[in-house]
Amino acid sequence: MAKTDLFEKDLQELAQIYKALGHPARLQILKFLGSRDTCFSGDITEVIPLGRTTVNQHIAELKKAGLIKGTIQGTKTNYCLDPIGIDTLNKIGLEFCNELMCADSCNKKEC
Repeated sequence: MAKTDLFEKDLQELAQIYKALGHPARLQILKFLGSRDTCFSGDITEVIPLGRTTVNQHIAELKKAGLIKGTIQGTKTNYCLDPIGIDTLNKIGLEFCNELMCADSCNKKEC
């Protein structure tokens, strides 16, 4: 059994998402995809200042975390934010932050 299995499912999922968000290139990819009205069809290296292999590794991590999805059409891949993954990030991330805020407000009385 992995040590991560000792923690709640929501915390495991949130940790995987936050790990994927732990690099500025990945945040830039998400920001770029989020700024578009449609999926981006083409080479993301045209808009991210990194080599193709590096960008592809970052895309793979974002896909693994469920934040983006890609579908191959001919020689190009269409990349989009995955609405389910973004909703999950929003939901469990917000719940986690709200728990921290509550704990912080309780601790301020003792500071």
